[in-house]
Amino acid sequence: MTAVAAPPGGRGPSGFNHGLRALRHRNFKRFWFGALISNSGTWLQNLTVPYVVLEITDAATWVGIAAFAGIFPAVILGPVAGNLADRFDRRMVLIVGQVAAALAAGALWLAWVQGVRNPYAVVALAALSGVIGGFTLPTWQSFVPTLVPTSDLPSAISLNSLQFNAARAIGPAIGGTLIAAFGPAWAFALNAVSFGAVLVALLVIDTGQTSQVITRRPVVRGFVEALRYIRAQPGIVVSMALASIVAFLGFPLASFVVIFAKQVYAVEPWALGLLSALLGLGSVLAGPIVAGVFGDLSRAGTVRVALPLYGLMIMVFGTSTTVWQGAIGLLFSGMGFLTVVVTSNTAVQTIVADRIRGRVMAVRIMTFTGSYPLGALVQTRLSDIVGPRTVVTVAGIIVVAFGLLFVSRPALAAHLDDPSDDS
Repeated sequence: MTAVAAPPGGRGPSGFNHGLRALRHRNFKRFWFGALISNSGTWLQNLTVPYVVLEITDAATWVGIAAFAGIFPAVILGPVAGNLADRFDRRMVLIVGQVAAALAAGALWLAWVQGVRNPYAVVALAALSGVIGGFTLPTWQSFVPTLVPTSDLPSAISLNSLQFNAARAIGPAIGGTLIAAFGPAWAFALNAVSFGAVLVALLVIDTGQTSQVITRRPVVRGFVEALRYIRAQPGIVVSMALASIVAFLGFPLASFVVIFAKQVYAVEPWALGLLSALLGLGSVLAGPIVAGVFGDLSRAGTVRVALPLYGLMIMVFGTSTTVWQGAIGLLFSGMGFLTVVVTSNTAVQTIVADRIRGRVMAVRIMTFTGSYPLGALVQTRLSDIVGPRTVVTVAGIIVVAFGLLFVSRPALAAHLDDPSDDS
């Protein structure tokens, strides 16, 4: 695999056709649209679960517990999940996983319509979805590069992240409206149905146009091999460290939207949905930048600009007392989040060799998904003690400090542009 780099003295090709070039490939396009619908349903549930547990308990800590339960299983299952992605056909792993996820979502809907209002039960069912997602996440991330040629990999990775974050706008916007008009049951039901879209996409993909290097290793041996491989690749190490910073300090913002809406702004569910949607909308607005519409930018340079600005926008949200200030902070925080996370993910996917891609992506997912629920758990617990505005503002200050570290040490950020491993 050869890295796509801009020629000396310029940024290379640019424009919307260049940025969206991965959509020229039928397999990728089918998967992209199916994933957009399915992930919109997932984010609809990601809004509804914290909403209902906060309504039941009136404790911000429970919002963090729900986030932890839904995400942390991916950390525990990482070694096995990464092995699955390299050992078996990734398309079939995804098909089985999406069927199981639909059934888990259906169980949450059934429990709610049967009158279950126990926060432990709601969190347990959310955790079941997290377990299933933990098995499939590395496969999902590893499957995307098999749908396009190497030259279009940066576009595919960026567009994959773009659809995920577009779903963060679509799902909560729909969720807020559904909760306000019909109650949480409809939101849970729609999520269960949404998995059908990605299942159809997976079933109609032309497998003759995909490629995968099958590597069979025992789980422990394969995971240790991945850790040693990562250690020898400074660009991957820096990328994972960067993703962990964002996940622990910045990503819990998604949980705090619910808390701010209820405890700071005192707004109705429909407004909560719109506020949550702004995070995703900001990511969508940043999509053209990371997709290459304005040229294939240096990953190091992008991070040195985006990370401190991301922290600043978290501070804007954290210090807000009005909806309009919070909305501005959320919109631009979404842009910063998407830019930093996609840049770090593109670095890993560009550098890593395909023979070990699934296991390396599993480690990356473990670091990111482990950092997020821990960050949400810590920050929401502190929120009950010192208040949400203080917690979020301090998190933003720390993100700015890390951003300035990358600015002051350009050699550190330069590893994000390391070449591909052709071994």
